[in-house]
Amino acid sequence: MPAPPSLMGSLMAGFDATANHIGLLLLPVSLDLLLWFGPHLRLDQLIQRMVTDMRDQAGVSNREMADLMQFSNQFWSILVERLNFFSILRTYPVGIPSLMVTSQPLTTPLGEPASWQVPSLGVAALLWILFTLIGLGLGAFYFGMIAQVIATEKLSVPQILTGWLKTTKRTILLALLLVIFMVALSVPASCLISLAAMGALPLGQIGLWIFAGIALWILLPFAFAPHGVFLYQSRVLISLRDSIRITRATMAKTVLFFIILLVLDEGLSILWQIPGEDSWLALVGLFGHAFIATGLIAASFVYYRDANRWLQRLIQQSAFLSSA
Repeated sequence: MPAPPSLMGSLMAGFDATANHIGLLLLPVSLDLLLWFGPHLRLDQLIQRMVTDMRDQAGVSNREMADLMQFSNQFWSILVERLNFFSILRTYPVGIPSLMVTSQPLTTPLGEPASWQVPSLGVAALLWILFTLIGLGLGAFYFGMIAQVIATEKLSVPQILTGWLKTTKRTILLALLLVIFMVALSVPASCLISLAAMGALPLGQIGLWIFAGIALWILLPFAFAPHGVFLYQSRVLISLRDSIRITRATMAKTVLFFIILLVLDEGLSILWQIPGEDSWLALVGLFGHAFIATGLIAASFVYYRDANRWLQRLIQQSAFLSSA
């Protein structure tokens, strides 16, 4: 029987490919520099106006309502204090990894960056759609570079650009399908959790954890959905089918592989964020995160390629034995 894909071999091959093609780090580093030194697009004044309008329309006449409105105002102020609307450029499931999206810096070694305010909810909605499309397009180019390096051990930007529009369309379609699937999954589950919470709070919390576990278990077979699009130029539905087949055939090893990726990414992200946002040493963490994140994504492509080959050989041997 053919040997299944190797976890350590995939990780080593992914980091080797990244080290041999440092150009793969250009987009992650550029996005982090934009979110750090570039102008910040903020929503704090818009949220402040919305809270004030809600308070005026409610006609606050007693102390309890005033305290409630004040608490709501403070809550939204804290929530959007560090929010940079440009962070929407970091998209999922295909996107450019970013360290600054999690930290949302307010200052730089050169001082506070320029700040722009979003004037209205309509403009915010339009910018959200625009930045999401741009992020998916840049993510498609970034994933295309990694897939080309894994498939050919070479990096050719003109060759990637020739098929970039097609892969971007498929990336947008894949993101829409996953959003629709998540909405369809979350609506009935949220109703059940709400009913359980109405009866007893512990039941609601238990239901939330159960829903999270079920959601992860259901979404896991789609983890390699983008890989077939970029590595084999497959259509979205075909890539989804292949991802389900590979994940089911290697369930235990695939779960362990993604746990390793998550631990490495999150654990090292804590290390990269040790320098303050106003220190030039944060540049070291920025480049370190870009290298690790790119290496992990490259390792997932190697694992997917090897798992697909292993599954195909397994199917061929099974068909041969059946015919014999």
